[in-house]
Amino acid sequence: MNSNSTDILHRLTASSLEKCLLRLSRVSAGTWRVLNIKISEGTLEDAVKQHDFTNHAAAVYFGLKTGSTLTAIMLLNPADIECISKCFTGHSFPRGPHTTPAEEVMLQELGNIVLNSLVSSLLNTLKKHSIPAVPQYIEGDAAHITGGLGTVADLKQKFRMIKATLVIQFDKCETNSEVFIMIPDEMALELERAATGWESFLL
Repeated sequence: MNSNSTDILHRLTASSLEKCLLRLSRVSAGTWRVLNIKISEGTLEDAVKQHDFTNHAAAVYFGLKTGSTLTAIMLLNPADIECISKCFTGHSFPRGPHTTPAEEVMLQELGNIVLNSLVSSLLNTLKKHSIPAVPQYIEGDAAHITGGLGTVADLKQKFRMIKATLVIQFDKCETNSEVFIMIPDEMALELERAATGWESFLL
């Protein structure tokens, strides 16, 4: 992976997230910001390993067939659902012993907004179109979540991996989440060819 490809993916991700989180901040109760963005190479298992599994995690994810599968994942800490719900909806979901169906729907909707925003930016850059994907939800340890991701993409395949860490804050509560976009090599090469200038990413 060369520096040109890394720079392209970093700038595209930063621009897309800035617009998405600005919209979220305008319509939700909390504030949303990007802590950092990292571009690397790896498998789905490599992505999952970057989350802190001191406790079980929640994953919102989907795979989109674009030749090979473009995979999008959002990893969150279920223990922070009360904080996330305050930020996203303005209302608190008091944390019980298990994640409720209403909490799952809330996390899926949040993941849907963020993940489809990033994927749409990639596809728009390539002048491709796709029906927005409906995210799936899974909760558990690293092995369980990795197994779930294996239903939408090849666990052994290496991708260009975009990782963005988001900070979600409401009043005194704050939590982080990780967003991963796993791009097949052929699509990453198409993005390089499409990037004739930074202005093309802003269209």
